[in-house]
Amino acid sequence: MSPGILINLAIALPLLAAMGIAISGRFPNLREACSILIGVLLILVNIAIYRQWQAGVNLDVHWLDVLPGLGLSFKVEALGMIFALVASSLWPVTIVYAIGYMRGHGEVNQTRFYACFAVAIAAVMAIAFAANLFTLFVFYEVLSLCTYPLVTHAGTDKARRGGRVYLGILMGTSIAFLLPAMVITWVVSGTLDFHLGGILPDKLSGPMLSLLLALFVFGVAKAAMMPFHRWLPAAMVAPTPVSALLHAVAVVKAGVFSLVKILVFIVGIERLQSIAIADYLLYLAGAGILLASLVAMRQDNLKARLAYSTVSQLGYISLGVLLATQSGVVGSAMHIAMHAVGKITLFFCAGAILVAAHKSEISQMRGLGRQMPFTMAAFFIGSLSIIGLPPTGGTWSKWLLLTATLDASELALMGVLLISSLLNIAYLLPIPLRGFFPARGGEPWQIKEAPLPSLIAMGVTSLACIALFICPDFLFNLASSIFPESPTP
Repeated sequence: MSPGILINLAIALPLLAAMGIAISGRFPNLREACSILIGVLLILVNIAIYRQWQAGVNLDVHWLDVLPGLGLSFKVEALGMIFALVASSLWPVTIVYAIGYMRGHGEVNQTRFYACFAVAIAAVMAIAFAANLFTLFVFYEVLSLCTYPLVTHAGTDKARRGGRVYLGILMGTSIAFLLPAMVITWVVSGTLDFHLGGILPDKLSGPMLSLLLALFVFGVAKAAMMPFHRWLPAAMVAPTPVSALLHAVAVVKAGVFSLVKILVFIVGIERLQSIAIADYLLYLAGAGILLASLVAMRQDNLKARLAYSTVSQLGYISLGVLLATQSGVVGSAMHIAMHAVGKITLFFCAGAILVAAHKSEISQMRGLGRQMPFTMAAFFIGSLSIIGLPPTGGTWSKWLLLTATLDASELALMGVLLISSLLNIAYLLPIPLRGFFPARGGEPWQIKEAPLPSLIAMGVTSLACIALFICPDFLFNLASSIFPESPTP
């Protein structure tokens, strides 16, 4: 099979799934089997792409030209390969979880949910393999549009308000900031192709270069850099499988992936070191890490707490690449995967608690672990990964980011990461601890665990958190191959 066909398949398979879901909507078992089957096929396609890329095959494909030298093109490289593997691996797992959640919670419009989910994965594959900034921008917008029906899934006034904030911030920032940055880059460089080391000409310097960097950073609002982060908590009105999609599989990961891709392949990390505003943006990312953690501590609603936790964790990735060192970029690339697996586990647990116990407030969950031990144990494992403690994969990405701050001589930011990890402990670990203590007063819990499909999905992602601690070499080597000379761990 030719390399071009493999890339086309990676994008086309989720669209084929969306068509199959729409056609089989009256038959839930067939509809969901279609999602899972094509999800597994997508994993196999991405594995095939990875093997050919590892063998030195040049994998690229060109669709069409919009202007001379500007078109929709795709090319495989290490950073995109990480994103594609993470998203495709978590898609079928999330579908399995959604079967238990959507049926157990009696959700309506389930066919629309699964179809929009599949289209979102197609957009993610296109973003992951985008060969130029124009292609990335087009599918970045497609992702915003196709996830809007998922955010407003409930159809309530609250859901519609959350959807307006979601779409307004994401579309507004990309049109007001990212689009002008792309046009400026095209005018001064004559190309938008991704190239390691950047494409900006030497003549571009001073305030104009600082302005361009600011437009890029704030234009990628899916990375949830403060102050353009409000869309993320607002989107928590969506069903929990959608929250898992937003936080782990697609939207926020598309944001931080795009930010890393732009700073490494459009600006260039060596050029980034000389831009005056870069230090301000670096410390803004550090401030966002701490502020979001502090806000998370004050949230009694479990999904709201996890949402602000995501804002903080995305700050780790933004900080890593803004350090403008190879070790920082490698740490950021690894944290994309580590955070995805840990955070999706936590959201799976939050949805399981809602379905089984009909509880969403943390203050109401004391003693719940006695009746839902599997769910609370999974939550504990996911929490360890987000905190960055053994035996979970988050340990390695946070360690690399800490060493990157040393490489950049940023001891203050190293302190920020350490303090943030302590805050992670403060707002995550009390939840499972509260759950395993018996309730004080009142009647004992009379509930059972969530439906079996949801438990299976939680088990898979919990084991993945541990597996990434035991076997991190594959991910580290893949992240390191972004650069010709790999940093040592």
